[in-house]
Amino acid sequence: MRYFTNFKQVDYTYGDDFIKRGGGDLYFELTQDLTAYVDVIDELKNLAPFYRKYYILENDRPDQVSQKIYGTPAYHWTFYIMNDELRRQGWPLSMLELEKKVKRDFPHQFIQTQHSLTGVLLVGQNAVGTQSGVSGQILKRNLDIGTFIVNTTKSFQKFEDVFNTSYEGITRNVTVQATGPEHLAPHHYEDGDGNPVDIDPAIGPGALVNEVTFFDEYQRQNDKLKEIKVIRPDAIQNVVGSYFEALKT
Repeated sequence: MRYFTNFKQVDYTYGDDFIKRGGGDLYFELTQDLTAYVDVIDELKNLAPFYRKYYILENDRPDQVSQKIYGTPAYHWTFYIMNDELRRQGWPLSMLELEKKVKRDFPHQFIQTQHSLTGVLLVGQNAVGTQSGVSGQILKRNLDIGTFIVNTTKSFQKFEDVFNTSYEGITRNVTVQATGPEHLAPHHYEDGDGNPVDIDPAIGPGALVNEVTFFDEYQRQNDKLKEIKVIRPDAIQNVVGSYFEALKT
């Protein structure tokens, strides 16, 4: 990448040369110091005269945004240095990419019940639907909201009983109140102001509480990445020039 050509060069040994050759016959190569970092932009990114806000549109790429703002794709790397969350989490995904990711991260089925899960349907045991016939191993449980995740891609039925046989040979069952793909399972619940709230799983969330699914939560986090700070076009050359000058010292 063109960005790294401005990094100063240092002596570096590749692979296990140090172990194989020892200090005397060690072979060094000059390479860019990829660990280099300077705080020039960190000092400027919160100063209003040097930045403005930009909202990343669907399918925008970093090089395209750089071209749009500066007339060249060369400054795409500045977006990551200007925005800490972008640097940590990466560029926001398109809706199609986001949907693929959340389904990949949560590929199973969930069941929510109002029955007590104490001592019932434990992780590692099998859950079986009495009407659907669907079965699968229980992977995890969330007792705070009455859900458990089952290792299957087949669908259970709402209001059917799901049972399991314990390690002691005792059969117990619960009634399904909600079920579906894991990525649509409740992540948490919120009040009308968007504040997380606890619920009583034996009663359910109630009409005044909003459900936030895992997909909803992924979408929220992805949307937060879309509003970024960018260096103003009239300052970009001076800021980048100062940044690379500092890297060389």
